[in-house]
Amino acid sequence: MNTPDATQDIPQGRVDVFEGLDPAVRERTKKMLMYFILFAVVMLFAGFTSAYIVSNVGQFWVHIEAPTALWVSNALIVASSLPMWLSLRAMKAGQSMTSFVHLAITFVLGIAFTAMQLQGWGELQDKGMGWTVDETASGAKAYRWNSIQNLLEGSAQWGVDYTVTQDGVPLNYRPGTNQLFASDDVLMARDITLDVERVSNSAAGYLFILILIHLFHLALGLAYVLVNGIRILTGRIHPGDTVRLHTGGVYWHFLGLLWVYLFAFLFLVH
Repeated sequence: MNTPDATQDIPQGRVDVFEGLDPAVRERTKKMLMYFILFAVVMLFAGFTSAYIVSNVGQFWVHIEAPTALWVSNALIVASSLPMWLSLRAMKAGQSMTSFVHLAITFVLGIAFTAMQLQGWGELQDKGMGWTVDETASGAKAYRWNSIQNLLEGSAQWGVDYTVTQDGVPLNYRPGTNQLFASDDVLMARDITLDVERVSNSAAGYLFILILIHLFHLALGLAYVLVNGIRILTGRIHPGDTVRLHTGGVYWHFLGLLWVYLFAFLFLVH
């Protein structure tokens, strides 16, 4: 039985930009394109994390404790890399259906990760870390991130769900009265609560943006996994042409590592 040629899966009427290239060159080019995309994504998130660091210098900043759902999402995204790797391995061994099953498991774990991310953000919003909608004099709606006052007056618990810091050092907090004092004010003599309450919870804003952007890239990864699953069933991905499984796997593993980095940066380091 002849192995299908890599060019036979191109539908009529479609233009293959790699047509005429040596198969080895085609494969190498597709991999380089993926690495270029990953580099661009790294630069995007590096910009946001740099802005995060600069923004909290000298400011009152909310350190947010990760909800349980986000911890669960860590396990899901890390676990999803194994069936993705097994899918490529099975395809290279000529086990197409086994490869498809592993790819389907990756897809399900990716959906579960997304669900946990949304649940985690919902928990943060319920604790006052979302945004409010105000109506201007003209009747238009104005959206703004909740101030730290929303946290102090809401259901979130100091030391459990969040703390407020300045230059990385937690402020002193008096339970019962919800009063805040400077970190070096050990006697709690000068109340700075009003100064802190007026500050916007920018940390939650950055967290929301970074989660949203990561989920957008994950949605692209899920779409690629779905398309590759269809390609396996239709024979367009076969043991003789696994480059799309390889590039899809590289992208998926990268997203997992990226989220682990973001989680550590947002919840464990800052």
